Amino acid sequence: MGKPTIICLTPVRNEAWILDRFLQCASLWADHIILADQSTDNSAEIASRYPKVTVVRNPSTGYNEAERQKLVLDEARKIPGPRLLITLDADEAFTANFTTSPEWQTLLDAPMGTAVRFKWCNLMSDLEHYWQAPWDYAWGFMDDGSEPTWSTLHTTRIPAPLNAPDILMRDIKVMHFAFTDDMRRESKWRWYQCFERVVNPHRSAIELYRQYHEEDSLRPDQIRPIPSHWMQGYVERGIDMTSVRRPHRPWWDKELVDMLDKYGAAHFRRQNIWTVDWDAVYREIYGKDPSRPLSDPRNKIDKWVHRWLRSSQAYYQPYNRTFDIRYIERFLKILGW
Repeated sequence: MGKPTIICLTPVRNEAWILDRFLQCASLWADHIILADQSTDNSAEIASRYPKVTVVRNPSTGYNEAERQKLVLDEARKIPGPRLLITLDADEAFTANFTTSPEWQTLLDAPMGTAVRFKWCNLMSDLEHYWQAPWDYAWGFMDDGSEPTWSTLHTTRIPAPLNAPDILMRDIKVMHFAFTDDMRRESKWRWYQCFERVVNPHRSAIELYRQYHEEDSLRPDQIRPIPSHWMQGYVERGIDMTSVRRPHRPWWDKELVDMLDKYGAAHFRRQNIWTVDWDAVYREIYGKDPSRPLSDPRNKIDKWVHRWLRSSQAYYQPYNRTFDIRYIERFLKILGW
């Protein structure tokens, strides 16, 4: 097999806050960058400045990861010859040592049908520290034309079958910038909890809280300084890796007030979203009152449970919970939590 064409596949929805940085970084290693754009901000205008970028319009008004992954994959498969697919999101970047690490050649030499896995490193808001997710993720695939099996939410990004051979990159990692903006992160996590309440109603409110407050459960030994070589190669090329451009109102807030207005606030009373005045947010976005009140519907027990979840999260580690946390969670789930 000859040298593969490296194609970056990225869905975009209102990513103007970081898209310039992403495209500058990805342009250093990708031959083609394909964006499935679902934005109402100026993401498409930013993308037009980069010659390697092809923008495919995502016409959907909802959230469906399977649809958007299909859009970028179908466009990528129009490119002939062997293809290495890399599926980074706009708030992610390879560590800059991809230019010097021997692992990059290992990546290029992967056999057809191989999935490539990376460690996921979440940069913190001080942009001096990070924590690493306990799992590695398949974000690369030496494309063999496999038909994907995708789902609406938290789907795999690559079209590799479940039994595909894989290799793990240990030196080159993926930096995740979502945690560098606390306001944006909190908006996203609130939305995820409510969206899952709609599309995955079988999941308990406790499961959703634990999943979407992962950063609050970190131990001090899990937080590490960012190695200088992760950024240095980008900085030497004049790429700004530290500033954060904050949107006035993340799109998740609008989606969330729409869900509250559609289903009623009581439908989401067990989701941890009630530190925000949603009536005021609705008026800010739409310039009028919502069709029904969006105020906090929780009773005293609901508020106590949220306080307990918040206080116990610091001691919560998946598969390593203390006996008292497991016991209380089991009791609360019997009560519908």
